[in-house]
Amino acid sequence: MGVTETLGIFETLGYAWPELVLAIGAMALLIAGVYLGEKAAKQISYGAVLLLIAALVLAVIAPHAQSVSIFGGAFRIDAFAVYSKVIIFAAAAIAILMSDRYLAGEQLGRFEYPVLIVLAALGMSLMVSATDLISLYMGVETQSLALYILAAFNRDSRRSTEAGLKYFVLGALSSCMLLYGASLVYGFTGATSFEVIAEVAKEAADSSARVGLIIGLVFMISGLAFKVSAAPFHMWTPDVYEGAPTPVTAFFAAAPKLAGMALFTRAMVTSFPGIIDDWRPVIALIAIASMAIGAFSAIAQTNIKRLMAYSSIGHMGYALIGLAAGTAQGVGSVLIYMAIYVAMTIGAFACILMMRRRGGMTENISDLSGLTKTNMPLALIFSVLLFSLAGVPPTAGFFGKWYVFFAAVDAGLVWLAIAGVIASAISAFYYLRVVWFMWFDDPAPAFERDSGAALRFAAWGSAVLMFPLLTIFIRPLAEAAQKAAASLF
Repeated sequence: MGVTETLGIFETLGYAWPELVLAIGAMALLIAGVYLGEKAAKQISYGAVLLLIAALVLAVIAPHAQSVSIFGGAFRIDAFAVYSKVIIFAAAAIAILMSDRYLAGEQLGRFEYPVLIVLAALGMSLMVSATDLISLYMGVETQSLALYILAAFNRDSRRSTEAGLKYFVLGALSSCMLLYGASLVYGFTGATSFEVIAEVAKEAADSSARVGLIIGLVFMISGLAFKVSAAPFHMWTPDVYEGAPTPVTAFFAAAPKLAGMALFTRAMVTSFPGIIDDWRPVIALIAIASMAIGAFSAIAQTNIKRLMAYSSIGHMGYALIGLAAGTAQGVGSVLIYMAIYVAMTIGAFACILMMRRRGGMTENISDLSGLTKTNMPLALIFSVLLFSLAGVPPTAGFFGKWYVFFAAVDAGLVWLAIAGVIASAISAFYYLRVVWFMWFDDPAPAFERDSGAALRFAAWGSAVLMFPLLTIFIRPLAEAAQKAAASLF
């Protein structure tokens, strides 16, 4: 672990450029959109993509050889933050590009859409660097406020409006739980800094303050679990995934999940390492509940977006297995798993966005029947991605689960790894059921072929990464993830 250095306000600019570029750029795009009107929506989208690419490049080239604290220790720039930001910015940029044809077809091509995604990415960037309870909450709310609007972006759709309202109400409830937990932690430790909380918590391990600290921690875990849609705080996920516009759902399922899991991991590992035996069982139970609900609830789904919602809940459970290990290896496995999960999810939703006929988008799983007879390339891509989501070897999804299960076993949580294997075997049923529809059922009416270059690129790119070819890249990915994990310890 590098030496932590705290910088002054003016010295922080070299480290905060990604966030500054996103914040200033989003305001500039918003002003341009107001001035130019809806006719400039496509140009605003391209500008937003360029902003995200610029932020990604700045995050990579910024000096981060050592762990640096900025803004009085509220944020930390380290390998863990850089790793997460690179994936978040890339996923957000791809989400904007994937949305172009859908928004035009549904007459939703408003310039606010890419600006909201940029602002959400700004909030996620703050989340993954937060090392203080106040900065943690600021990052979470910056992200959430943009996501609430995106969920209800199709204001003429009753389902979209309902999804936005549900997400807002339940999100407010989770924020209350998070704030209450943070206030309890502050009350029993007298600090908001993760580093100071860790020191006090270690000393309070055998004192009367320990009980109050654990209660506050449980409330914080509940609020953070909502952000990653982990059970039993997952109730918003299926309805919001189904009701929100499909490109918004694709974005929800990728970048925010990585940001939430990164924040979850940093908060647990850096703030409460001294009481790991107290919070590890809570994380393990949430992981089991998420995997079970994701595995069993998805079986009865007929809507592909709801199926992906329960799939997402299950995958967060697998990632939490690595967090429950509480070791550098466990954190590294979480980062590996989330990187692969984001790639799989973006590709799967690119395929779902191709499910368009002349009458509009279709979302029923039965609409995929006989796809091999009407659109073989799409069927092949979707099949590969579904196999990877199921964790079938030798796809990338298998490697992701291998790493988290191995980390759990190495930490002595063999029973948790076994539970993950069982849940994975059960969940394979509903993924393979979709593959069966595509390959062996009578063909449904064909989808439109002209899906756009961005969707084809996202789908094909994700599918290629899921092939055994990933073994070429899995070692560099694992090395980067382990380096990022080591920066937290």
